[in-house]
Amino acid sequence: MTSLQEYPHRRFNILTGEWILVSPHRTKRPWQGKNEAPSSLETITYDEHCYLCPGNERAGGAVNPDYKAPYVFTNDFAALLSETTTAQTQDGLLLAKGEQGICKVVCFSENHSLTLPLMTVLDIDKVVALWQDEYRSLGANPAINYVQIFENKGAIMGCSNPHPHGQIWSQSTIPEEVVKKTDRQLAYWEENGKSLLGDYISQELEAKERILFQNEHIIVLVPYWAVWPYETMILPKRKVAAVTGLTKEERWSFAEAIKKLTIKYDNIFQTSFPYSSGIHQAPTDGLEHPEWHMHMSFYPPLLRSATVKKFMVGYELFANPQRDITAEQAATTIRNQSETHYTL
Repeated sequence: MTSLQEYPHRRFNILTGEWILVSPHRTKRPWQGKNEAPSSLETITYDEHCYLCPGNERAGGAVNPDYKAPYVFTNDFAALLSETTTAQTQDGLLLAKGEQGICKVVCFSENHSLTLPLMTVLDIDKVVALWQDEYRSLGANPAINYVQIFENKGAIMGCSNPHPHGQIWSQSTIPEEVVKKTDRQLAYWEENGKSLLGDYISQELEAKERILFQNEHIIVLVPYWAVWPYETMILPKRKVAAVTGLTKEERWSFAEAIKKLTIKYDNIFQTSFPYSSGIHQAPTDGLEHPEWHMHMSFYPPLLRSATVKKFMVGYELFANPQRDITAEQAATTIRNQSETHYTL
C-alpha cells in the first residue's frame, strides 16, 4: 500500500462499478487559482429575515410554527410535485416521461446558528428519528419508490439559507446512483449470500488505514475509492437496509458518529466545513432488498485550506473522477483532529 501513496493509479468503487484516478504526486503543485471565502459560523440564535426560523414567514407565504425540535415541511419550491403528469412522450430519439415526487425541508433545530457539530447527540438523535419517520411515511406512498435524505452545508455547496437544515426528495423512479448501488450489492448478495459492505467493513477493520473511529454499532471511514478530498462514509456494523432499521441504540450511535465526524471536519481548517451529505438506502418499491446495507456519505469540497476547493472540471467531466491526496492521507488528517470543536 505504501507505494500507492507515490504514483498515479486507479481505484475501483465496489458500490458503483466505476474507477477513480488517484494522482498523489500532484499535491506538490503550486496553486494560483480560485480562492473561496471561508465558511464562517453564524452566531445569532434567531434571524428575523430567515425563512426557516420559528414564527417567520417563508418565501412562499406560509408561516413557520414556533417549533422547538426538528421541524419538517413540504418544500415551497419543490423540484418534484405530487400532482403532475406521468405521461411519456417520444419524438424519434427524443424521449421524456413525467416524474412524481414529494420534496421536504428538515430544519435541524430552531437555533439559527446550531450546525450538526454544535448540536448535542440527543438533538441529532431527534433529527435521525425524524428521518426514520419521513422515510417510513413517504415510502408507504405507492407513488414513491425512493426516498433521498441529504444536506447541502455551506454557500460553496449551493445552500441557499444559512439556517442549518437538510432536505428529503422522494420520487416515483429510483435514481441512477441508487440503481448502480442496488445492482452491485444484489450481484454480490446472490453470489456470496452476504452483504457487500459487511465484507468491506471487515476488510477495513483488518487494514486499519482508513478507519476514522467506531463505536459499538457504527463505523466511520474514508472509503478506499473516495473521490472528494475528505470524503467519508458512516456505516452501521449490522446490515441494515434503511434508516428505519436502526434500533434506538444504533440510532444514538449513528447520531454520535455524525457529531464526532462533523466536529473533526470543522477542526481541519477551523471553519464551518462545507459538504454535501446523503443517506443511500433501500428503495421503497415494495421489494425485500436483502442486499441493501445503508450508508451515509459526506462529500466535502475543501482541498488545501478553508479557501481552496476541489473543482470537478475538465478530466472529471469528460473522463472520470480524479483526486490528488490519497484516501489514506485524508484519513490520517481527519483522524488526528480533536473531538472538541475548535470554538470551545
